Amino acid sequence: MNPILEKSKMLENNFLPLKKMYPRSYNKDKTSPYTKTRIILMNGTEFESAWFMHQFARHCDEPEILGALAVIRRQEQQQQKRISCLKPLNESILETTIAYEQLAVDLTAALAKNETDETNIKALNFALLEDFDHLYRYANLLKMDKGIDADMLVGKFTEIMPGRPTVAEHRFPVDELKPHMNGEKAKLYSKLVASTITAAEQQTMNYYMNIAQWYKNDLGRKLYAEIAMIEEAHVTQYESLKDPNMTWLEQWVLHEYCECYLYYSAFEDETDEYIKKIWLEHFKMEVSHLKTVAKLLKRFENKSYESVIGDGEFPKLLKLGSNKDYIRKVLSNTINLTASDMDYAEVKKLPEEHRFFDYQKALLEDGEKNPSHLVITKAIERLGKDYRYQDSEHPIKELRSRDIDNLKVARVKK
Repeated sequence: MNPILEKSKMLENNFLPLKKMYPRSYNKDKTSPYTKTRIILMNGTEFESAWFMHQFARHCDEPEILGALAVIRRQEQQQQKRISCLKPLNESILETTIAYEQLAVDLTAALAKNETDETNIKALNFALLEDFDHLYRYANLLKMDKGIDADMLVGKFTEIMPGRPTVAEHRFPVDELKPHMNGEKAKLYSKLVASTITAAEQQTMNYYMNIAQWYKNDLGRKLYAEIAMIEEAHVTQYESLKDPNMTWLEQWVLHEYCECYLYYSAFEDETDEYIKKIWLEHFKMEVSHLKTVAKLLKRFENKSYESVIGDGEFPKLLKLGSNKDYIRKVLSNTINLTASDMDYAEVKKLPEEHRFFDYQKALLEDGEKNPSHLVITKAIERLGKDYRYQDSEHPIKELRSRDIDNLKVARVKK
C-alpha cells in the first residue's frame, strides 16, 4: 500500500458533519481488548498531530502554510473527538487505564520485535518493562477498588505480574535522553517507530496527568500522579530518538505519513466492522493531508516527499497481539537495567556517587511510602496476596513472592 498513489478528496472536502463526530460507543464487555487499544493509539496519534501543528504555527510566518495548518488541524481535531467518543459512558477511569497499559506493553513489544535499529530496540525494551509493571500496579488497584480481575479486561493476552518495579523507575531527567537517529539514513520503519511510540506514550502521560485529580481515593490519586511522572520520562526518552535536524515541513510530512500508516494498519487489523469503517474513512482523509503537505514541502523547500518517506510504500504494517514470550525474554535479560547518560547500565555496576542514587534519595527517601509500593502492600493486606495473572512462574526469582513487594530490584547495588 502506498498512500501517495491513492485517490483523495480535495482538502476542503474532508470536514466531518457534527453528527458523525459522536459515534456509537463500543460495548466494554464484548469488544476485543485490541480494538480498545487501537482506539487509544489513534486518539494519541491525533493529539500528537494537533499539538505538533499548533507548535509549527507558532513558529511560522508564511500565510499559505498557516492556512494549511489551520484546515488540517481542524479536521484532525474532528477525528480525535470522534475516536475519543468510542469509549462508552459506563467504562470507568481505571478500566480504561488497564487498556492504556495493555497498549503500552503490546505496542512496544510489537514495534521492538520488527525493529532493526539497535538504539530504538534498547529504548523500547527498557520502557517496556516499566509499563509492564504499571499494568500490574493498576490491576491491583482495580481489584481492591472495583473487585474486577484485570485479566478479563486484557483478554488474557497479556500477563499481569511485576516488571521493573515502579519505585526503581525514578531517574535523573538527563539520563532519559538517548542518541537521535539520522533522518537521511534511518530506515522508514525506524522513523515510524519513534513517531508512533512517542505519540502513544504522550497520550498516556496526558491521560494520567489530567485524570489523577478525578480518582475517588487518595491512594489512586497518588498512584496516577507517580506513574504520570514515569510516563513523562518515557516521552523524554522516545522523543529524543527522533531527528531534530528535520525541518518543520519535513516533520509534518512524516507526521501525516505516520497517520496514514497507523490508520491503514488499524483498518487491516480491526475485527469490529463498525470501527473498521471509521479507520478507513480517516485513512482517506489522511491521504489528502499527506498530499497537501508534500506539495508544501516541494513549494517552500524544493524537496520531494521521497527525501522523507522514500517512495511512500508502507513497511510491514503494525499488528497488535499477545507478546508473552517476548516480554518474558526481555524481563530475564534486562530487569536490572537503569538509564545512564546516553545508554543503559545495571544498577549494581553504577558508581556509588551516580546521580541515580541521589535522585532516588531526594525523591523517595526509603521507598516504603511510595504510592506504587503501597498499592501492592494494601492489596496483600486485603486479598491475602497480590493480584496477578501469569501463565507460569515469574522468570525473576526476586519477583516471585506474592506477599512481599520487592523494593530492591533495579534500585539498590546489593
